[in-house]
Amino acid sequence: MQRQSTRVQRRPVHGVLLLDKPLGLSSNQALQKAKWLLRAEKAGHTGTLDPLATGVLPLCFGAATKFSQLHLDADKTYETTVRLGQKTSTGDAEGDVIETRPVTCTAGQVVEVLDRFMGPIAQVPPMHSALKKDGKPLYEYAREGQTVEREARQVVIHDLDLLDMQLDGDAPSLQLRVRCSKGTYIRTLGEDIGEALGCGGHLTMLRRTATGPFDATQCITLDALASETEDQRLAHLAPVQVLLEGHVPVTLDADNAGRYLSGVRRRGEWPDQNQVAVFGPAPTTSTETSNPSTVLLGSGHTEGGELIPGRLLSPIEIQQILETAT
Repeated sequence: MQRQSTRVQRRPVHGVLLLDKPLGLSSNQALQKAKWLLRAEKAGHTGTLDPLATGVLPLCFGAATKFSQLHLDADKTYETTVRLGQKTSTGDAEGDVIETRPVTCTAGQVVEVLDRFMGPIAQVPPMHSALKKDGKPLYEYAREGQTVEREARQVVIHDLDLLDMQLDGDAPSLQLRVRCSKGTYIRTLGEDIGEALGCGGHLTMLRRTATGPFDATQCITLDALASETEDQRLAHLAPVQVLLEGHVPVTLDADNAGRYLSGVRRRGEWPDQNQVAVFGPAPTTSTETSNPSTVLLGSGHTEGGELIPGRLLSPIEIQQILETAT
């Protein structure tokens, strides 16, 4: 007798889940597992982590997906191990060793080299990356054995801390903590540090410990999420507005809130602000007396005394958020 598969009944879920991504899964695989556990209709993430990498991966559900792009600009913090003396085809432990050199650098040379990589630097994106060239991801060229020309990109290394150092033995290595701007390739940083030390290198471990305002202490693993009840899983969702950190709050009255949700500019005595988070009364379709006095309506900016709508929540999304909060 053929076993029938169980169809998951999807539902509207809104908010942000801070996931501690496990080793070996792609960001999309981790997203799909979390989406299945929450039975969510719509989900996305705020930028990828390599399968080799673990750590902080904010996942956006429902209305939160409208603001996921904002988080791509956030600074990131990583802890990584650079294996010295070996260069691989991918810049990390997933590739084949293509070059081996002796490690002859001193501790003083390591410190001096790390200082060189502080501040603004230029990086050439690795071939094994999702960056596109002529509409095709670089990793597809790499799988075909092709190397294409890539332009160097400017990134910023805010902090580069040496956590541990082993220059002798069979596996010489550096353990580093890196706080950097968006678009920084830690694999490339590890390779470049190895080259500057004259021995080459590749990553054997990479963990993202923070991204923007989120850090690893706030995260939950997929295994822990799977062991919980549905209500417990939903309780881990942070509200949509956590993605709008740094936005100046603007609160509207009921009349202006309704017009704003229709995409109409509003006038008021607001100073010019590039990023505002707009709040207001819940739509009149809500009859719950326990609803909060104000709810998130969307984002926008203010200019010349006008509030100009950006990304807007729909009245249905706001109602669904309020229903799950009661």
